[in-house]
Amino acid sequence: MKKLIAVCGLLACGGTSAETLEWDASPYSQDVTPCDMATSHPLDPNKVAPGVSQSDMNFPSAIAACEAAVAEDPGNPRLRYQLARVYTYSGQAGKGWPHMEAAVAAEYPQALFVSGYMQYLGYPDTGGDACRAGRLIRRSAEYGRLAAQIGFARYALDGAFDGCEGLVEPAEMLAFLAAAAEATDDFYPTMLIGMLRKEIEGKWPETD
Repeated sequence: MKKLIAVCGLLACGGTSAETLEWDASPYSQDVTPCDMATSHPLDPNKVAPGVSQSDMNFPSAIAACEAAVAEDPGNPRLRYQLARVYTYSGQAGKGWPHMEAAVAAEYPQALFVSGYMQYLGYPDTGGDACRAGRLIRRSAEYGRLAAQIGFARYALDGAFDGCEGLVEPAEMLAFLAAAAEATDDFYPTMLIGMLRKEIEGKWPETD
């Protein structure tokens, strides 16, 4: 069962409360595999092993490890995301995309954000659908993924989701930023959160 946690703190939520979904990992194995050790993303909130940067990744061995892990546990969205990650980094985004989509179908928060980001950037083989990109990033933000909470607001302010009916809600973006402010005390994200909040309130003053 997904839990709902109310969030509204360091930044005003414009009178609107936000709900952060907690992704339920219990249906899936949390055993650490060689795939996890080789490909976990450092900022993935649901990783089970220390993160590995792209520059430190050994692509051939990581691909082999994740292909084996997915073959053994194909329903595990963490493993499917990690296989997609290493395929993409090795220049095989098209081969990784079905695995990314499998992780998205399970609402794996990191995959929701990365899939949306790839579509936002127009990666080949992703469809490049800006509105779907926005929906996925927003869903990741609902699960509390910091990059999605901040990124959704930035991309929306840039006009990336113009024409996507019902997608951009200024009060919701303020709520995402409030949750992000509670989740980090890092100087640069905190500065960016404050700047984005001011932009939102300037563009949509009725949310202030």
